[in-house]
Amino acid sequence: MILDFIEDQILGMRWLDSLAGSALSAAGIDPAARIGGSLRFLMFDFVKISILLVVLIFAISYVQSYFPPERSRRLLGRFKGLRANAAAALLGTVTPFCSCSSIPIFIGFTRAGLPAGVTFSFLISSPMVDLGSLVLLMGIFGTRIALLYVAAGLVVAMAGGALIEMLHMEDQIEPFAREGAAQPSEGHAPSFMERLSYASGQAGWTYRRVLPYLAAGVAIGSLIHNWIPSGAVETALGGDNPLGVVIAVIAGIPMYADIFGTVPIAEALLGKGALLGVVLSFMMAVTTLSLPSLIMLRKAVRPKLLWLFIAICTGGIIMTGYLFNLIEPLLG
Repeated sequence: MILDFIEDQILGMRWLDSLAGSALSAAGIDPAARIGGSLRFLMFDFVKISILLVVLIFAISYVQSYFPPERSRRLLGRFKGLRANAAAALLGTVTPFCSCSSIPIFIGFTRAGLPAGVTFSFLISSPMVDLGSLVLLMGIFGTRIALLYVAAGLVVAMAGGALIEMLHMEDQIEPFAREGAAQPSEGHAPSFMERLSYASGQAGWTYRRVLPYLAAGVAIGSLIHNWIPSGAVETALGGDNPLGVVIAVIAGIPMYADIFGTVPIAEALLGKGALLGVVLSFMMAVTTLSLPSLIMLRKAVRPKLLWLFIAICTGGIIMTGYLFNLIEPLLG
């Protein structure tokens, strides 16, 4: 009962949904009608995700203040083999970066002399899964699905990095991204107030940065939720279409958003009858394989490694999507 309360009222903010419905009714708008339902979805999801986003980024940034890039490089340098890939993937979960923001960190890791496979485990994991996505997904899809999503993302990141390491692709990284590394300086340990200031600044900066994508995602979600017929979504992305996962991945690649912008769309698609694996693979594709991030990554790696990265991520996401479709009946 306590877990249900946390999921429904604290993370899911069902009280906010009721409040939005009451506000619309007080304004003379039927929240059950098509227009009213769209407005209710807009109000509820926008405010809910905004609250979660600011709180989560503040908390994660405070934790991240203990792990600046220099310290992260030193920590990763202590591990070898698959343990290093696992450490890099786990490190990606505590760094709230989108796919584009992760690339400068990736370059810093390669300049520090870390193996290519280790740096790519971080590059895959960082935008795909983080602590913020875990908590946010718990509020939308429930604890089990959120934990499975994060676990799947970590497996893809570890396996992808390990494969790149096995293929010895270091020569496919552009020279500027491998050379010129300087020894990281220790610097001074920030005080408690400096950490709070940093976390507050990160929360405000991140929210302003993702606000357009959040607004667009909620708007698209409200249209899907109340204006697109359920039959159309079920035909394209439901169980009767064996290519639903592939379609979702292809549709997600041209987009550029982090998980906070994709959740409203995913929530609406799921409510319209799309399979769970299709929805989650769409989210993974948007956050990991966006065109802007691939263009940026091309500046740091050569085409052969870039295409390998795309193939690994695409294959891992598609397999994850079909796996979730298979186990969805078991999740209730």
